[in-house]
Amino acid sequence: MIKTKLAATVLGLSLLTACQYGAEEDTSFMHENGNTINVSDRTDLYNKGASFGFVRHQKSGIPQDVAYTPTPGMNREQVANTISSLSVQLPNVNDVATLVTDEEVLVAYDTDSKDRNETADQVKKTALSVVPRYYHVYVSDNPNMIQQIQAYSPLDSTSRDIDEILNDTIHKMLESPQGRDLNKGENANGEGYGEMNEDIDDDMKDDYEKVRYEKDKMQ
Repeated sequence: MIKTKLAATVLGLSLLTACQYGAEEDTSFMHENGNTINVSDRTDLYNKGASFGFVRHQKSGIPQDVAYTPTPGMNREQVANTISSLSVQLPNVNDVATLVTDEEVLVAYDTDSKDRNETADQVKKTALSVVPRYYHVYVSDNPNMIQQIQAYSPLDSTSRDIDEILNDTIHKMLESPQGRDLNKGENANGEGYGEMNEDIDDDMKDDYEKVRYEKDKMQ
């Protein structure tokens, strides 16, 4: 009888502990952290979960609110992985390499497509669907560009002569089809026309027409 009561007591304590653990899990599903309400914490930019993603931010009325959490930086490697993973699933795209900088996305790919411009348009729009809207996207179906942008993977925004290196690479990429203009105000790479800082911006759109014109003359 004593053993029976002891076993029942141990079982009851186990069930109580399990219930408390489950309660903690449920309450952490949606929690408030400063001015942010999160459905759940995610360590990765993308995951295979079926749940919707929801985050709510509220502006704080208290100056220098100590509870405010700065906006987290974008994980560029994860973004590059997502773009390459999605792009290689496109028709006739067999190999994709993606480099994500602080304001550009460079996508080089190998394709056997007969409509190079259409494939370029698909790859470009895939990349644009992943990054913030201020990014410019440049694509190339020259397989040699895959190794070239791969060589830049150890670099960062503070690397020596990085702007010149990237500009030279982008000019080479512009020799390949870039797809259709996004709209009347933006060219194929997402660079805007008639912007307020048009006189001082360093977009490639002015050179793009020159590159395409020279290429057409050679054909």
